Amino acid sequence: MPADSPLKPSTVAVTAGRPAHEPDAPLNEPITMASTYVAGGEVEYGRYGNPTWTALEDVLGRLEGGRCLTFASGLAAVATVLDLVGTGAKVVAPRHAYNGTVMQLADLEARGRLRVELVDITDTDAVVRACDDAALVWLESPTNPALEIADIATITAAAHEAGAYVVVDNTFATPLLQTPLADGVDVVVHSATKYLAGHSDVLMGAVMTGDDELYAVLKGRRDLLGAVPGAFEAWLTLRGLRTLHLRVERAQDNARELARRLGEHPAVGEVRYPGFGGIVAIVLAQGPLAADLLTRKTKLWVHATSLGGVESTFERRRRWKTEPTTIPDALVRMSVGIEDVDDLWGDLVRALDTLS
Repeated sequence: MPADSPLKPSTVAVTAGRPAHEPDAPLNEPITMASTYVAGGEVEYGRYGNPTWTALEDVLGRLEGGRCLTFASGLAAVATVLDLVGTGAKVVAPRHAYNGTVMQLADLEARGRLRVELVDITDTDAVVRACDDAALVWLESPTNPALEIADIATITAAAHEAGAYVVVDNTFATPLLQTPLADGVDVVVHSATKYLAGHSDVLMGAVMTGDDELYAVLKGRRDLLGAVPGAFEAWLTLRGLRTLHLRVERAQDNARELARRLGEHPAVGEVRYPGFGGIVAIVLAQGPLAADLLTRKTKLWVHATSLGGVESTFERRRRWKTEPTTIPDALVRMSVGIEDVDDLWGDLVRALDTLS
């Protein structure tokens, strides 16, 4: 199947990364449990490659429109990309972003490795100005957990004019709803733990790029640093990917309907929903105590810090001391799953009614 296949993303998710259709061949790529390979080929050693990784990377690369490298976790992927920034160089990043990314940036700045300028990603003019002396511009859209939207194309053009690379964390949108490489972005990062794997049972990260030279550099860093995925984890992620389009469609439909209903409930002071995806954020009208109580009063909704699985989870983000103080104390981030929407609403409204 050619790399420029005209197949729709849902078909790619199901059909790519499989063995050749030959008699008695397995339909799925097997799990290759090997640390050592016979010399003389392209792999040589388990840190440099694995057929199960390759199958997964084929699917993810084609969905995002580039070449993919998988990693042991989303943070391992983030760390590998940030490792490419020169000592003392400047990174522009959203003030609201994945907490692990913000913490990595703060740690690198505290150790003098790089300079960081945090920006309001919705203020495009301010972000463009910040690009002037940057080496790297890191974007999230929607942001975590504020669900703000960035003008990716405009910021990317300005960053490139200033000589900076652009990275987009596409975890929330997935390549089904947004393909930043098509907007000229240099690198896309995913916590594949979330929607891509989709079943809350694996840690996995991924990096995609359309630049062959950049791919080679990132591959070299992964080989050297050893932040590689396990074969079983890669196989689980690949299996989860087969239903990505179904899960995202259902979660998005549920999220849209819940956002509408939540906006009409008196216990909810604010609803944040960007119009797409499966993440909704609400700010409880009665403050952080009400938000904490909500996360403990439901039966279907699970109080948990991760997201993107088939089950619905939520949490008050400011319970984490490292969450930015510009995030409202009473904000609850909701990862909407694929359950029946009326069941999800019934569980929520019973809890919300006790807070009104």
